Amino acid sequence: MGGNLKTLHQVLLKHFADICQGGIHILPPFPSSGDRGFAPLTYLEIEPSFGSWEDIRAIGDHFDILVDLMVNHISRQSPYFQDFLAKGRASAYADLFLTLDKIWEDGEPVQADIDKMFLRRPLPYSTFKVEETGEEIKVWTTFGKTDPSEQIDLDIHSQQTKQLLTEFFANFKEQNVKIVRLDAVGYVIKKLGTSCFFVEPDIYAFLDWVKEMADSLGIELLPEVHAHYSTQFKLAEHGCWIYDFILPYRVLEALVNRSGQELCNYLKIRPHKQFTMLDCHDGIPVKPDMDDLIDTREARKLVDLCVERGANLSLILSDEHKAEDGFDVHQIRCTYYNALNCDDAAYLAARAIQFFAPGIPQVYYVGLLGGENDFARVQETGEGREINRHNYTVEEIEQALEKEVVQRLLKLIRFRNTYDAFNGEFSVLPSADHEVRLTWRKGETSCELHVNLKTYQSVIHYVDEQGQTIDYTV
Repeated sequence: MGGNLKTLHQVLLKHFADICQGGIHILPPFPSSGDRGFAPLTYLEIEPSFGSWEDIRAIGDHFDILVDLMVNHISRQSPYFQDFLAKGRASAYADLFLTLDKIWEDGEPVQADIDKMFLRRPLPYSTFKVEETGEEIKVWTTFGKTDPSEQIDLDIHSQQTKQLLTEFFANFKEQNVKIVRLDAVGYVIKKLGTSCFFVEPDIYAFLDWVKEMADSLGIELLPEVHAHYSTQFKLAEHGCWIYDFILPYRVLEALVNRSGQELCNYLKIRPHKQFTMLDCHDGIPVKPDMDDLIDTREARKLVDLCVERGANLSLILSDEHKAEDGFDVHQIRCTYYNALNCDDAAYLAARAIQFFAPGIPQVYYVGLLGGENDFARVQETGEGREINRHNYTVEEIEQALEKEVVQRLLKLIRFRNTYDAFNGEFSVLPSADHEVRLTWRKGETSCELHVNLKTYQSVIHYVDEQGQTIDYTV
């Protein structure tokens, strides 16, 4: 939004000061060698073309700032890995990285072990040649589209890695950062015989260490884990904030199929300490987030409809982690507005349901501006996720703000930000299958959302400061 941090700050103050009261999530503003900022060289600097730490601190004076820390990996171009590439095992930073001899006794990968893993690329390692010795060393790389990968995994059991992460967190504290999202934290434990994804109980020991360190600095944590819903519930029981990665699919399904039964059943049982979302810089989560919650035949129909509306798909690579019938959709990549066929009423109904779900609503910037699929960026970059990552100029932001759907969304956000009943008790009310009825009560204040899934009309009945009942059509 605006191209750099100074312009972003101006845009926020001019147009969104009362919208972002809960804070803003700034996607990685650090120097990076790939993956749209998610292959950071360091967290001690800001990418000069974006601005400086002074800009971050200035934004933090007005809004609570959330930033990402890719706790699983760092860039191949980082000074740490470049030193390792030059000197190999003699590097002062060698213990930061997972050479394969830390996994397999002789350092040689075993395919039978790899077959059990939840893979994000064909092989979970890359081979590098040490400049000084010519030695070839295999290093764990969970992510990355290139070979060798741009994203080098960190050994979280190493004291050196813990020292480095502590240094990054201490810097965040100095720079006015209030919340840190632990990106890709589900992949930090590598253990033979497992999927190497959210390995229990080992993952909790690491999370406890990070939480204790963050607590000492007054920083909140938000682990980002795409996993079976039971894993998210365990994280919530562990006292963590979590993302509601189930809600986006359930809301989309309810609006497309015009049936609220599954959505309402879910809203009755979900943990409340969540960040709710519908859209993000990746896609609408499907597998593994919705495993055991959906019929894959019905899911295929919903996925195909989204593809008809312009979406592209992120797919599961490992056969072991696909459904029995071969269903392999990891994420549906498109704007949420396009997923709902650019229907203003359906889109506003989706947001109203999101805002009534207990938790902290997070609205992605493209969704905030009623953005549509950016096919040109996909074509230009060859990256499917760019479909929902449009770069907005100030002029484009101001044009988007003139759209009726955006103005109505902003009004709804203001209501959610200011109406006191949202600090009270939540209930899912009995309703017909084609309806969703949700309510909040606190003292004399109350509000009830009624969504008609046949017409997509959404009405909020609430009591104003004078005690009058108001019907507000979203």
